[in-house]
Amino acid sequence: MNKKSKKASILALLLCISISSFAVPSVKSSNDSISSPDSIPHKEKNLRFSILGGPGYTPDYGFLVGGAALFTFRTNKNDTTLQRSVLPFSFGLTFAKPIGINMMLKPQMFFNGDKWRLFGQYVYKNTNDNYYGIGYSTNKHIDRGEQTKYFSSLIQINPVFLFRIAKTPFYVGPMVDFIKEHIKDPGSYIVKDPLFIKQGGDSTGLKLRSVGIGGIISYDTRDVAANAYKGVYFEMKAYYYPKFIGSDLEFSTLSIDYRQYLKLPSLGKRSVLSWTASSKNAFGNVPFTRYPLIGSPFDLRGYYMGQYRDKSTLVALAEYRHMFNFGNETKMQRFWSRFGYAAWGGVGFLGPNPIKYDVALPNFGAGIRIELQPRMNFRFDVGYSPVDKQTLFYFNMTEAF
Repeated sequence: MNKKSKKASILALLLCISISSFAVPSVKSSNDSISSPDSIPHKEKNLRFSILGGPGYTPDYGFLVGGAALFTFRTNKNDTTLQRSVLPFSFGLTFAKPIGINMMLKPQMFFNGDKWRLFGQYVYKNTNDNYYGIGYSTNKHIDRGEQTKYFSSLIQINPVFLFRIAKTPFYVGPMVDFIKEHIKDPGSYIVKDPLFIKQGGDSTGLKLRSVGIGGIISYDTRDVAANAYKGVYFEMKAYYYPKFIGSDLEFSTLSIDYRQYLKLPSLGKRSVLSWTASSKNAFGNVPFTRYPLIGSPFDLRGYYMGQYRDKSTLVALAEYRHMFNFGNETKMQRFWSRFGYAAWGGVGFLGPNPIKYDVALPNFGAGIRIELQPRMNFRFDVGYSPVDKQTLFYFNMTEAF
């Protein structure tokens, strides 16, 4: 990474302005709020929303305006045993030439007594991005800059349906993934990249369409999916992107994700140790923008997203989360009880296949938590990469995992 980019990353700033007040309505259900005596009493209300936003600056995009919105509700407001559905939405408007926009929605919706769920990811992106090549030996020598930049116009529609097996914590279901991307104005490094050329790219850019179908199996005993205090979550996903249903390139993916959460009452009534291990793998003629990545707002925070990519990644991460408990007798006590912090450490591995990894990428960091709604936090994280010696900042609704 170039020194200018590293220094500017450390100076990145986002001024967050809360449009919804901290006194967000709540209910008494243990699925929604902290169990007594930590609950903060509020009036009953089904639909709740919180919005944060403000100006910022990054070394890659210059001045920007970003924000996040969080909508929560029960799909059946009369079923107080059903956990709240969560719709976290993030957006960013960049002013570096050309002006860009990035929007993402990652719903977690629960229906019919939690007999079926709708998860997934929906993305609209029309902004600059970077590509550094494939594999650590290539990635580590490439500085982020005009040579690695391209403009991406992307739409992704990725619904994931989960159906409960009887009354067990097991879920299975189908998935669909539609991605249409137009890559424009590729930098000098990208134009010369062998994979980019092989997949049809040239100095004018590249158009790629990926249409995938797949299946998922999951096991879920978490108390609250968006911010678990206890329980286990496991999922395995497999996608196939064949040409006969519309993909330009034929490939497949397999991902495995394990998470566990443990309350630590000796350290605080809302203290949790969480840990995760995940493996992502791609096979076949994989579009260069669809390779598994190391570094994102949801795992190893501190690495630029896309800086390290290959056909297989493995990530292990542990995170301690603590929310303060000042009581709920006065407004000030309730206000300060909405704050907390988190600290994490982990490592990622990158390689050409699931049994061969070329490098270990360590990571650690810490962050602030603000409870905007019961068990729904806004997070500001600061992650550090010892490999690249850089610090990056992240702003998101809900926890990383």
